[in-house]
Amino acid sequence: MFIDQATIRVKAGDGGNGCVAFRREKYVPKGGPSGGDGGSGGSVFVVGTKRLNTLYHLQFQRDWRAGRGQHGMGSNCSGLAGEDVVIELPIGSVVRDKDTNEVLADLTTEGERVLVAKGGRGGLGNQHFATSTRQAPRFAQPGDAGEERQLFIELKLIADVGIVGLPNAGKSTLISVISAAKPKIADYPFTTLAPNLGVVKADDDQTFVVADIPGLIEGAHEGHGLGHEFLRHVERCSLLLHLVDLSANEPKNRASFADRNSIPRFQVIARSCALTRTATDTTTTRFRRSSATACASSSENSRRWSSANRRPLYRLNEHRHLRRNF
Repeated sequence: MFIDQATIRVKAGDGGNGCVAFRREKYVPKGGPSGGDGGSGGSVFVVGTKRLNTLYHLQFQRDWRAGRGQHGMGSNCSGLAGEDVVIELPIGSVVRDKDTNEVLADLTTEGERVLVAKGGRGGLGNQHFATSTRQAPRFAQPGDAGEERQLFIELKLIADVGIVGLPNAGKSTLISVISAAKPKIADYPFTTLAPNLGVVKADDDQTFVVADIPGLIEGAHEGHGLGHEFLRHVERCSLLLHLVDLSANEPKNRASFADRNSIPRFQVIARSCALTRTATDTTTTRFRRSSATACASSSENSRRWSSANRRPLYRLNEHRHLRRNF
């Protein structure tokens, strides 16, 4: 499934608190402060990768949280830093803050890494607050909270040429011929529901990317057809190729099945059959006898079939009422 928009929530890790501790050692009376610092919270990064071509994986995980920093400990031991979280996104993704609409990242190259939520700073232990006049501080600094954001991610495919046009204009057929792409091709409108990418080899050492955009019809901005939301994928294209189907203006040679009327055709056939019959009495008598024989044979076959299948047979009597014949 091709998904080009997603909304996720990211939360960076909080920093660890500083420690309040004092040195306790044999033969060292009145040891000074020895509280360690808290660890820094983990951050959230987004990175571009060619391994993905859709945001489908974000539909199953909407909440991303980095690890929090560990609290400081005695003997001047600092806490461990929180683990970072890296979110892989396809190349061409644009990351925005949903509340402020600020663009945080625009991933256009492989391996591009951008920070979207910074982890909190760890607090200082009481060892940092000892002075000549305050030799035994009994307080420490708490850790800072990590950033938390709602991110709106939009995928804009990166292609050199974008193919646009009406439905069934032949866009998918064209990209299947000039490249190795295998889009769905059928004889009904809106076969292509998602953009398709194909790599075209122009020369021995030159290639370019072609994007097949779903069909666009009049009134798409009002929601007709598939709408115009997919036009974001042509924003990065260097060239737009408008494909026009010239066969759309040809007159229709065959009438549709709904336009056919079977009654005049039946009347013509009946008139032709009537002209082939002769008006002589002998021929008429033979025709009636043959018809009566055929009807009797058909009636006998119907009784046999009814008896074999154990079903009642209905016949029309002289008063034109249905009577069951057992």
